[in-house]
Amino acid sequence: MSEASARIDHAVVSGTFSLDGETHEVDNNVWVIGDDSECIVIDAPHDVDAIREVIGQRTLKAILCTHAHDDHVRVAPALRAAVPAPILLHPDDKELWELTHTDELWDLDLADGVKLTVGGATLEILHTPGHAPGAVCVYVEELGCLFSGDTLFNGGPGATGRSFSDRPTIEASIRAKLFALPDETVVHTGHGDDTTIGAEKQNLDG
Repeated sequence: MSEASARIDHAVVSGTFSLDGETHEVDNNVWVIGDDSECIVIDAPHDVDAIREVIGQRTLKAILCTHAHDDHVRVAPALRAAVPAPILLHPDDKELWELTHTDELWDLDLADGVKLTVGGATLEILHTPGHAPGAVCVYVEELGCLFSGDTLFNGGPGATGRSFSDRPTIEASIRAKLFALPDETVVHTGHGDDTTIGAEKQNLDG
């Protein structure tokens, strides 16, 4: 088997996050995984042009949404129209999606254990509810990394103080799905700095 030629490209885009009648300024990470010819975008926050700049001239295979909070899916339909490429989302986030997009749906459902390929790398979907009912993380064994969305950050689990979220559920998801990965796995988060699985085991369990 040939080695994966996939690499990770990254940008930070700024905008707002709104839920439960509150709006906050946020910076979101945009992750693009692929090779020189094809790629997959993980989350579509705030700025279509900034995401397209990271994609470049490559074929976009999918717009993969880790969950449906507005700061992760706001420009997904516009990006789909511009590129185009299918939007992938876990169906348990339908209610959240509809808070932002009332007239447009995503294209394909994500589910635990689904595998996608790009640039010779395999992306495995891990359903990790808690921050949102349909939250997923994306594990790429060949690159030794995890894209955690807002499930796991540098410093601990994602926020669970708003509607559709639950602290015991997110902790159970992290322990069952993420802490089963190698300690050295690099975690690329939805906001902020990278971390590792081993570091976050210490942060959650001391």
